[in-house]
Amino acid sequence: MEAKKLHELTLTAARVRSLAMDEVYTAASGHIGGSLSVADILTVLYFDEMRVDPKAPKNPDRDRLVLSKGHTTPALYAALALRGYFPVEQLKLFRSIEGHLSGHPDMVHVPGVDMSTGSLGQGISAAVGMALAGKIDGKDYRVYAVMGDGEIEEGQVWEAAMAAAKYHLDNLCAFVDVNGLQIDGRTDDVMPSEPLDKKFEAFNWNVLKVDGHDLAAIGEALAEARTCKGKPTVILARTVKGKGVSFMENNAGWHGKAPGDEDYAKAHAELVAAIERLEQEGE
Repeated sequence: MEAKKLHELTLTAARVRSLAMDEVYTAASGHIGGSLSVADILTVLYFDEMRVDPKAPKNPDRDRLVLSKGHTTPALYAALALRGYFPVEQLKLFRSIEGHLSGHPDMVHVPGVDMSTGSLGQGISAAVGMALAGKIDGKDYRVYAVMGDGEIEEGQVWEAAMAAAKYHLDNLCAFVDVNGLQIDGRTDDVMPSEPLDKKFEAFNWNVLKVDGHDLAAIGEALAEARTCKGKPTVILARTVKGKGVSFMENNAGWHGKAPGDEDYAKAHAELVAAIERLEQEGE
């Protein structure tokens, strides 16, 4: 990935984080920890990898993304808004009765959302169905899904994994946002899921590992996934929950809690400072 493109993506990811924080603070509700950890992945997907057109969000030949960890809409909506699917100003109505940006993805009312999700484990099944439909219809679109490592505890995930391998869905690429935390604490304590690589390999998936905050590495993994034939790919992305806000990083308490005035002021200052630094570097 060339330096200019990498800088643009890094700046966009910083803006996604800042907007996500604003959404949760304004609504006084939402899931900020996982939104911050997944921001880099969503940025690379929407601004570099996926074939999408905000002016034609229902184009049948578009690539598709299913946010299986559906509670992290603050990051998804921020990415969609910055990509041009709807005005950034609408983010102020996140979780508001006056708007359509509900706490979980809504494919009926929000342009750019390919599947409504919320119940953990179900999104990857929908993605498998989309990928299978593409194979049957002879389409060349690709399907991407983003799961959480806490979500991996759901049995439906592994039923979907078996089906994806059975039907040789090499047009499917799933991410697992491996931040090590879920609402009740460390995933290792709640329900250990490691070794994830060996598990997916046993289900006959192509397994790749990346630093989930290294945008160039994410891009390289996606390029490698496109070359894999005959089986689906999963990218295990090691991330930091609450990434970008010092007092939220690696803190399970920020899984689904909105910041108050004082915490928001601190978080906002850190996120804006990161944006300003990147803008200055690009001058």
